[in-house]
Amino acid sequence: MASVSLDGVYKSYGETVISRDITLEIEEGEFVVLVGPSGCGKSTILRMIAGLEDITAGELKIAGQRMNETPPADRGIGMVFQSYALYPHLTVAENMSFGLKLAGTKKSEIAQRVNQVAEVLQLAHLLDRRPKALSGGQRQRVAIGRTLVAEPSVFLLDEPLSNLDAALRVQMRIEISRLHKRLKRTMIYVTHDQVEAMTLADKIVVLDAGQIAQTGKPLALYHYPANRFVAGFIGSPKMNFLPVKATAAEARRVEVELPNRQRIWLMVEGHDITPGSNLSLGIRPEHLLPGDAAEVTLSGEVQVAERLGNETQIHIQIPAIRQNLVYRQNDVVLAEEGATFTIGLPPHRCHLFREDGTACRRLHPEPGV
Repeated sequence: MASVSLDGVYKSYGETVISRDITLEIEEGEFVVLVGPSGCGKSTILRMIAGLEDITAGELKIAGQRMNETPPADRGIGMVFQSYALYPHLTVAENMSFGLKLAGTKKSEIAQRVNQVAEVLQLAHLLDRRPKALSGGQRQRVAIGRTLVAEPSVFLLDEPLSNLDAALRVQMRIEISRLHKRLKRTMIYVTHDQVEAMTLADKIVVLDAGQIAQTGKPLALYHYPANRFVAGFIGSPKMNFLPVKATAAEARRVEVELPNRQRIWLMVEGHDITPGSNLSLGIRPEHLLPGDAAEVTLSGEVQVAERLGNETQIHIQIPAIRQNLVYRQNDVVLAEEGATFTIGLPPHRCHLFREDGTACRRLHPEPGV
C-alpha cells in the first residue's frame, strides 16, 4: 500500500492546458474514483501518476517520495487499461505472468503468484485457455490479474468496464469492490459512469474542464454538491433546475419565488443573498412528491412517461418556464401523454445555486453523510 499526493499539478501541450492546479491527497488503501465528462482530463491525471505523461508543473509523490522524474517501471504502480491489451497467442497463465518473466522472477514464485491471483479472480479453471476462448468479463479479469501478480502498491484502472455489456458491468463492479476489500491496496479508478463512481468509491473526485470541481464521499457529493455542475453530474436522472428569484434572506434560510408565483422557504445559508437576485433551484427527480403530498406544487403537461417496471420517469413540461422537469416514482404510475400532472416540492430537499453556479450550503441533515 502507498499514499499518492498531487500538489498543484499542471499538464499542458504548448499553450493548451489539459490539467490545471490538481491538488489531491489519496490515503493508503483508499479507493478513489475520478469522474467527469469526456475530455475533462481524467485519464491524463492517471497517466501522469503512472509516468506515461510528463508533469508540466507541480509535484507528484507516491509513498512520500517525489516521482516527477522517476521512470514508470520504478513507481510501484500497476495499470489496467480500457482495452484489455492481452497477447492473443499466449494462454491466460502466460499473459498474467508476462511482466514477472521480463523482470526475471523465479519460475516457482511466478507459478505461486499466478495461481494465487487466479483463485481470487475465479480464473483457475481458465489458465490454459487463450484470450479468444474467453468472454469479455473473463478477459477483463485476466487484465486485472496481470496487474495483480506484479503486486503493485498502487492500482490505476482506466475505464476498465466500458467495453462490457450492462449485466457484466454490474458483475465486474461487485468483483472489483470485493477485490479492494480483500487486498486493501490503494486504487485510483477513472470512469465517466457515475453509478460506478457512487458504488465503488471511498472518495469521488469530480473533474470539470481540467480542474477539480469537488472532492468528497459519494453521499456528500449527492446531497451537498458545491456547485451546479456537480449537482447536475452526480445522480441519474440528472437534477432538475428551476429559475427562481430571491424574495427574502436570513442567515439560515432563503425565501424564493417560483415561476408560478408561489413562494417557498429553503433551509440554506442566506447571509450573502440579496432579495431580488436571480437564483436557480435544484431538485432531484426522486425527491419530488405527488401533488397531493406537498403544499408547494407545480403543474404541467406530460410529454413522455417511461415505465421501467420498478419505477416510472415522467417528463413534464412546465408552461411558466417552457422546460421539462423529470419526476421519478417507484412502481408504475399511470400517467398519459398530454395529461396535466401535478408534482410537489419538498423544501428540505431543495438546493439553491447563485448566478455564478456556486451552491448556497444546505442545512438539512441527510442520513449517511
